[in-house]
Order: sequence, then structure tokens, then C-alpha cells
Amino acid sequence: MNMRPRHPIGLNRYSRRKFRTPEIKPAADVGLKPVFASIGIPDKVPFKPDPFQVEALSAINRSDCLVTVPTGSGKTWIAEQAIARIHAKGGKSWYASPLKALSNAKYAEFKKIFGSKNIGILTGDRKENLDAPIIVGTTEILRNQLYDAMHLGEMLSADLVVLDEAHFLGDEDRGVVWEEILIYLPTRIPILLLSATIGNADQIAGWISSIRSRKCVVIEETKRPVPLFPLFFHPSGMLLPLLTKEDSRGKKRIDKKVRAYLNSKHPPLLAPPRKLPPFGAILKVLKKYQLLPAIFFLKSRADCDNALEQCTENRQKDRNRKTRLGQRIDDLVSQHPYAGRHRQLWHLEHLAVGAHHSGQLPVWKLVLETLMTEGLLDAVFATSTVAAGVNFPARTVVFLNSDRFNGREFLPLTPTEFHQMTGRAGRRGMDNIGFAVAIPGKFMDIRLAAKLIASPPSEVLSQIRTNFSMVLNLLLSHTPDQIEDLLKKSFATYLTIERRKKKKAPGPRDDDHKLLWGNFLQHLNFLKETEYVAENDKLTETGIWTSQLRVDQPLMIAEGLKREIFPESDPAILAAIIASFVDEQESDDKIVKNLVPKTLLTSFQKVKKGLQPFTKHMAERGFAVRPLFLRPAATIYAWATGQSWEKVLSVSETAEGNLAMLILRTADNLRHIRTLAQVFPQAAKTSETAIELILRDPVVMDYDL
Repeated sequence: MNMRPRHPIGLNRYSRRKFRTPEIKPAADVGLKPVFASIGIPDKVPFKPDPFQVEALSAINRSDCLVTVPTGSGKTWIAEQAIARIHAKGGKSWYASPLKALSNAKYAEFKKIFGSKNIGILTGDRKENLDAPIIVGTTEILRNQLYDAMHLGEMLSADLVVLDEAHFLGDEDRGVVWEEILIYLPTRIPILLLSATIGNADQIAGWISSIRSRKCVVIEETKRPVPLFPLFFHPSGMLLPLLTKEDSRGKKRIDKKVRAYLNSKHPPLLAPPRKLPPFGAILKVLKKYQLLPAIFFLKSRADCDNALEQCTENRQKDRNRKTRLGQRIDDLVSQHPYAGRHRQLWHLEHLAVGAHHSGQLPVWKLVLETLMTEGLLDAVFATSTVAAGVNFPARTVVFLNSDRFNGREFLPLTPTEFHQMTGRAGRRGMDNIGFAVAIPGKFMDIRLAAKLIASPPSEVLSQIRTNFSMVLNLLLSHTPDQIEDLLKKSFATYLTIERRKKKKAPGPRDDDHKLLWGNFLQHLNFLKETEYVAENDKLTETGIWTSQLRVDQPLMIAEGLKREIFPESDPAILAAIIASFVDEQESDDKIVKNLVPKTLLTSFQKVKKGLQPFTKHMAERGFAVRPLFLRPAATIYAWATGQSWEKVLSVSETAEGNLAMLILRTADNLRHIRTLAQVFPQAAKTSETAIELILRDPVVMDYDL
């Protein structure tokens, strides 16, 4: 993991000298009076769509359409109206989002609009009403349906596809799925792409138009539905405007009082290094100036959890509100005993604050999201992932760090990330104005934050890459020459051509896609060497059934089945072994072997030894080989054999959210094995039983809380 860069104003020096913390007294700069006077709830007026919404609805009626607008601007209304139009004509629509949580939320929302009988959901975890005229699901499921349609020579049953959160096209890990969908989707089906603001919308639309032979219209809106005002929280408790008013050239600069603080030799801070600031005192300041509810973005899950302990003075004095909060919490957790025993339940009920991050159970996060959306909480402490994963806005967002952990290292926030986070500030129809508050600290670059406020959104770049699942599924229905033509349609190839045009190099060349094509051939040659593909470039019988394993490591699981080294008669041990293939957590695997049942240890060693020749071959051919760890296997075995959630947590040595994700991903891999009933009937039957063993409370939940 990379270390964080030193703070640009040298605040790391505070770790080497006596620390000075001022007493926090709520105060505000006199210049903020008119700003704070504008705080309030806007008058209720009949809904009238914004011009960009009307334009988008008109555009999708005749072409593809990419809508790029600030977070919270009302993209969903466009999708609702476009789907309603198709539905009225007896057509079918597919609504795809990047996350299961978002798909579940949209499913519940659409059921209220269109009626339960007209909505189905397909996420892997949930399969309901699949013959409905409107299907909500994840992008991976939609991509898989396109694979099946191409293989069977059928048309995807849809007259409109909506791709929500389309800026995920640039996501390093999952952007390839968006790109594949746009390449494979038949041109007869119009696409409505809904995105946060992106810097190269015209470029993306140009690419889509070029590969689909129909125009892709860009509908762009830069104005926020609720104005944003940035503030600086001085460690004394004084609220200051972060930026000046626009000068004659339309530019804003850092306010002189903030600049004086940044330039001072020994500026006070709210907390010593490695200590959290006094959030209770900060909430007191925000409450005085009616800046709650707030979302605090913190750097780690541990910080979010520990922040709750700093809020003990935020006791609820409004008895009616406290009663409503308590009653609503009881309603939400009544069906989920684990949520009712959550260690942070007291903070939620008595302090109206909660921690929201990937280490929390899905049901707990849903409880928090519901309470925040209903206006019953004062604050949620969250990691930056909440900005993209859920939809609960607040009046204020608070920043304590200007970088973000991407899973490998801390990097400065990009304009798009920053805008998506500030997009949660100001609730449409509930706030006249939203606020973004910057709090100085070791990892907060105030100058960068000030710059990001006015920065244009980041550009989205291609993240397409070849993997074995893609190659196998394309070979079901395409020759290598046809696949090469598909790769020529990639956004990566389009960007390469665009760059050469800017350099005034000669026009399209046959080698613009050569990196992608070379990578494809590397995968193809390995599949031939290992007899998944025949010399005539057709899938062998093994290759055909392996193509249905649309998981991260299809070949490893296929080899385990082929070599008969999986424990096909014991569902608990099979689930445990499969867990080793889906776990992505870095692990030293220092688990006490005598705590692992002998039957599991024997099976694990058999699988590891049995796959060794294949993994060695993969490594020799330049492919990354992910090691198999015993701890996830022991964890899932403990859960599958009925041990308590608390016991399994102690075995896993991880957070509840990570454990839930391991269980859900293991179940997803088992589902793919279950589809191979004709080839491996015993493994398929055992997988079915294994899924039933591991999908239980608190992992499964009622999404319609």
C-alpha cells in the first residue's frame, strides 16, 4: 500500500511538536448572515420538469441519449418517463445499475410507480417476475444476457435499455462491463445513459454513434438543482466562507481569513495527529447554524465507527423527534434480530448518528439510509464510497480528507469524485441551499478542495481488458476475425484514433486495436493449449460448459471440476472450497491449523495440490495467479455448518460487511456451478444445498424496509 503524500501545507510537522487545540465556540463570519438567512425549505410547487429533462425525453424517442448532469438533478425522472412510454406501447425495458443495492432501491421505487406485476428484478441474489415488461438488474447480468442472446442467435427481449451511473464506464475494475454492453447491444434497441457530470461526454457520444450507426445525443446540465456554498471550519468553531465572491473575471479565490490560517506558522488544529476531532463540538456548531443533517466523509471505516464515540453530547432534546426515531428504528429492525443487537444501535437511537461503510452489514446500511432519507438523523459518518453507492442526501457534507483510498493506495480526489460527494449536499425540494464544509487536518488539502469546487469534471477513459470469461463467451458465437472486429469497436480503439487525429497522423490504421488483439490472442492460445478451444477456434465441449462460469476465475473452477478434486458430495465443504476462489482480501493466512476441521483441511490441500500443475502453466504463460487461502474456506465452513454469526466473525477476523460479501460472492459462484447440472449433476445438486446453507440472516434481508 502506498503511503499518503505529505500534506502540502506541512501539517505533518505537528507530530513533532507540542500540539495546540483551541476551545471550540460556535461562531460565524458576519459575511455569512445573508447565506444562512437563505436556509429553509422551498415552497411547495407543482412538479415541472427541467428543460434538460424534457430535451432528454425527446431525444431518446428518436436516438440514443447520454444525459450528464450533477448528482441529485433528477435523472431518474427521465428514465421513468421513457420506460412509461415504452410500457404504454406494450414494449419491454431493461434498467441496469452498477450495484445490487441501487438495483434493489430502484426496484422498490418502480414497483410503486408501475405496479408489482409490471416489475421484475435480476441481480444474481434476486430473481423475481422475470417475464415482467420492466426488468431492473445489474449491468453484469445484462451483459450476461447479451452473451446468451448472441450464442443462441436470439434478440434481447427489450425495446429500451437504461444504463444508470454511466460514468462507471471509466471504473478501473468494472468499466469493462459497460463497454461490452455498448458494443454488443443490438442497434435496434435505443440506449439511455444516465451519468454524473463527465468531462468528455461528446467524445463518448461520438464513439457510441460510430459503433451503433445511430446518433447519440448529449444532454448536458451543469447547474445544480440546489446551490452549493463552501465553508471553512476554523478550529476555534468559527465558520468562514471558503471562497470569495466572483471577481470581474468570474473567478473565486480562497477567502483572506482562510488564507491567513493556511499561511500561519503554527495554525491550530482540531485534533492531534492520529486522533479524531471532537465531532460532538462540531455538530454543536453545525446545529446552531441549521446545517444539519450532515454527511461526514472520513478516510477509514475505523474512523467512521470511532467518530460515534465523539458524539455523546449530541443528545436528542426534541422528545417528539426522539420518539419518532425510536419507533422507526423498531419498525426497521423488527424483522432482523442481528440489526436489533447491533453494537451501534444505542448511538443511532440516542444520538441520531450512525456509521455507514462497507464493513457494515447490508441490512444495517439500509436502516441508516432509510432513517437519513426520512430526516430522522443528524449525521452519518461515511467513507467516500457512500457517494456512489447510495442515495441519501443531506443539507451539508463535511470533508476531513482530500484523498481517497481506491483499494490499493491513497490518491487525491478527482473532480468527479469530489462533485459526486458534494452532490449529496442540498436535498431537492427540501433545501434552498446546500453546504460543503472543509475541516483542516493532517490529510486535508484545503487548497485542493477549493480548486476542486470550480474544476470541470474528469474525463472518462476506456477500461476494457480481456479475460477468460469474455473470450470463452465470445467464441460461443463469433470467430476470432469477428471478435477482432468487435475489439475495433472498443472505446479504447476510438480514443487511440482520436489522439492520432489530433496529432494529424494518417487516418485509421489496422493496428489501432493491436494491444487488445494481442491480449486476446494470448488468452486464445492458452485456451487451446489447455483444450478449452480446438485448433479450428471452436470451443470444445469443456470450453462450452466453462463459458457458463461467468465468475472471476472460471478456469480454476473448471479445472477443479474436470480433475474431480472438489468435494462434490459435501455442501458445506464445497462452499468452503469455492470461497477460496472468490476472496480478494489480502491475507497472511495465519490461521491455527488445529482449529480447522480435518476433513476441510484435507479437501483444501487436495484442491491446492491438484491445481498446482495448471496454475504453474498459467504463470509460465504470463497470467496472474491468485493464491488460495485457507481462512475464507474455514470461515464459510463454519457458517455453512450452522455456527453462530459471532463465532464465524471471530474465525474470519474481518468486518461484518466483508464477511457478508464473502458469503454472497460464494453463493454467486455456487449458482454458476448449479447451472452445469447436465455435465456435473452431483456438483450442481450439492451447490444448490450449499447455497441454502449459507444464505440466511443476517446476510439475506428484506429489501423493502
